[in-house]
Amino acid sequence: MPHILLLEDDKRLSRLIATGLLEQEMDVSFAYDGEKAYELASTQYFDLIITDIIVPLKNGIDFCTEIKELKPNIPVIMLTALGNTDDKLKGFDSGADDYLTKPFEMLELLARVKVLLKRFSPQNLHSSNILKYEGIEMDLKLKTIHRNGILIKLTPKEFNLMQFLLENPERVLSRTEIAEKVWETRFDTGTNFIDVYINYIRKKVDKGFDVKLIHTKLGMGFILKKGYEDHIL
Repeated sequence: MPHILLLEDDKRLSRLIATGLLEQEMDVSFAYDGEKAYELASTQYFDLIITDIIVPLKNGIDFCTEIKELKPNIPVIMLTALGNTDDKLKGFDSGADDYLTKPFEMLELLARVKVLLKRFSPQNLHSSNILKYEGIEMDLKLKTIHRNGILIKLTPKEFNLMQFLLENPERVLSRTEIAEKVWETRFDTGTNFIDVYINYIRKKVDKGFDVKLIHTKLGMGFILKKGYEDHIL
């Protein structure tokens, strides 16, 4: 039975979410402020965390950042009334693996919980630990990435995006595919959310190296490839 930690100070909403999880045979522990959530998450085992952002004592962003530093392999879903792109960026940069804006459908939350539980299962986490391409080496167990021996510091969501590129080298990846595979959601095609993150990792992975590896295929998406010409830097 998966064990879920739920950080939500709205007790009515907390009960509704817990009811849905319990109906799916998931065990739920409750926290109503960020400090209590961190105490529970740091001392007990949980398969997944669901957290609001605006909660007492320690907000959900700070809580997520701190617990991801301690336990990087625990998936986190953020629930919040804040829904613009900047807020989502802050949530993902803190280490959140998914993001739902209130109000949301319980069925959608349950679907995302199941996807993350599967992705972060011990079997999947230990299936392959090292990804390599043209001098880049990513250790999925240690959550580190180097290029030609130089450590590159990525946020958790940047790491996940770079992992997806390394898993699909020399193949054009559309914005829709990246959104579905990395964020497990669909973004408004009118936003530049994916482009923002591609630019983040491009500056970190390609900066200072003569050979650029992360390229934009005009009108189609992005590709990890040595010596690709049809791109925008």
